[in-house]
Amino acid sequence: MGTLSRRALNRATLARQILLQREKAKVVPAVERIAGLQAQLARPPFLGLWSRVEGFKREDLVRAVERREVVRGTLMRATLHLMSRKEFVAHRPALQSMLSQAMQGVLRDRIKGLDADALVDAARTYFDKTPGNFEALRTHLARLFPRLDVRAMGYIVRTHLPLVQIPAHGAKWAYAATADFAVAESWLGERLGSDPGPGALLLRYLAAFGPATLRDFQTWSGVAVAVDVVQKLRPKLRTFRDERGRELLDVRKAPLPGEEVAAPVRFLPEFDSVLLALADRTRIIADEHRPAIATKNLMVPATFLVDGFVAGTWKIERKRRTATLSVKPFGTLPRAVRRDLEEEGEKLLRFAEDDAQTFAVK
Repeated sequence: MGTLSRRALNRATLARQILLQREKAKVVPAVERIAGLQAQLARPPFLGLWSRVEGFKREDLVRAVERREVVRGTLMRATLHLMSRKEFVAHRPALQSMLSQAMQGVLRDRIKGLDADALVDAARTYFDKTPGNFEALRTHLARLFPRLDVRAMGYIVRTHLPLVQIPAHGAKWAYAATADFAVAESWLGERLGSDPGPGALLLRYLAAFGPATLRDFQTWSGVAVAVDVVQKLRPKLRTFRDERGRELLDVRKAPLPGEEVAAPVRFLPEFDSVLLALADRTRIIADEHRPAIATKNLMVPATFLVDGFVAGTWKIERKRRTATLSVKPFGTLPRAVRRDLEEEGEKLLRFAEDDAQTFAVK
């Protein structure tokens, strides 16, 4: 059982997240390889794929969404993610117990007097008639179940009925700001299975983010894993130790590039999973920089990587036909790095704001 340094873990994560170099890949395999993309907002998944896939075009993901090859729904940590159709069908059942616990933790005493099964059945019937948004659903539920907590009813549905968001025709980033929902099985035309347990989901996670601890997996998924599940999987696993002596699990034959491998500057969008998929995030961001990305409203700002580690934040500002990328480093950057950021940043601007006429990086 070898020991992996923090830098070695950084390079392993970057390799699996397609951040050591852009690679030629079709959208669906790319989404599967990185175990989905957090999609609290519609645009970030497009920017995340742009930073990873050579020659990626916005239309590539829009087309995959419209063909129902990639779907957007409530998944890991009870947050919105984009996943391939195949992996949504395979892994959504394994997340249900976590989603139920999340609902209980949020609502607490507000669930008293609410019949979850009746609410789910009513919502399934409603969404099967025609896709709609949650504001309309809550109005519908208030008529069926008067004098009950309508917000609580909506959250029970969100966490117990597998739903997917419907793309909006002509929307630049595939989805409208207030998207309509449909029942996943109806939209996809296939049934979801019963809960298979977390084993397959753990293997999928390790392929995308390993080597990692069980706590890392739980941080990403919200799902607890029993010791006996890991024991059954051990023939499929290899193990390491980190510099603190903790056991790291990994799938066999996954990339483990050396520490000396170069890592280019990369721009990551808001909520990128690289920043959210680990309990110990020191392999991607130093502890002293964590406060810079912690916000009161739980937004995770867009960041950029230098030599594989988060080195600052960025945002795009638009005034009429001018698009400006403002880069805010945590400290002084070497001149060569600044040049690389300016070059990569202008490319990002031209992708994200393709209807602008003037582009500037500052």
